[in-house]
Amino acid sequence: MSNEIKLGVDEAGKGPVIGPMCIAGVCATDAQEQKLKVLGVADSKKLTAKKREQLAPLIQKYVTSWYVLEVEPKKIDDLRNIMTMNEIMVVCFSKVIEELAKNTKIDVAILDAADVKEERFSSRIQEECAKKCKQAQSIEFIAKHKADSISPIVSAASVLAKVRRDELIEEIKKREGIDFGSGYPSDPKTIDYLKTHIQKNKDFPDFVRKSWETAKKLKENE
Repeated sequence: MSNEIKLGVDEAGKGPVIGPMCIAGVCATDAQEQKLKVLGVADSKKLTAKKREQLAPLIQKYVTSWYVLEVEPKKIDDLRNIMTMNEIMVVCFSKVIEELAKNTKIDVAILDAADVKEERFSSRIQEECAKKCKQAQSIEFIAKHKADSISPIVSAASVLAKVRRDELIEEIKKREGIDFGSGYPSDPKTIDYLKTHIQKNKDFPDFVRKSWETAKKLKENE
C-alpha cells in the first residue's frame, strides 16, 4: 500500500434555508482508508443519523487529520452579494484544504464536485488554494460528482460534515425553543415555521438565510 496521503472534502447544508453549511476534510493513508471501509463508512445520505453519530468519532480516531469548517447563514448571505454559490463552495473547500495542509503533507485531494463541470471545480480550487497554500502546486486535485459514494475518505468527510451540521441545528432548536424541521425548503415544517415567524416579526432571525428565494418570497408576501 502507498504511504501517500489523500484528502477527501465534502459539504453538508448547501441547500437549506435555515442553519449553517459545514465543509469537512479528512486526510488518510491507503491503510487508513481501508479501515474506513471496514467501519462501514458511506455517503452520509445513505446512513441513519444514529449510524453517522457512531461513525464520526471513529473516523476522527483512525485518520491522519480532519477539519470541519462552519459557515454561518449571515456569512453565506454576505458572500452571495459578491459571488455565486459555486464560487462560495470554491472558497470554502479551499479553506478546508489550506487548514489541513498546515500540518499534513497532502498528495491528492478528492473533492465532491459542487459544479456541473468537475474539472472546472478542481482547477478553481487549485487556483484559490495557491493564493495562500504553498503545498497547492504539489497536490493533485480531483473533483468528481457523487465522490461521497465512490471514495471512502470523501464519504468520511460527508459524515463529519453532516454530523456537525445536525449538532448545530439541534443547538439552534434548543436555544430558540422551537422545532423548525430539517431547515430545507422542501420540508413543510420548515416552511410553516418561516411563515409564522415572518407574520409575527416582519423579519427572519440570523439563523435563516435571508438571501434564499424561499425567504425572500415569504417576506415579500407580507
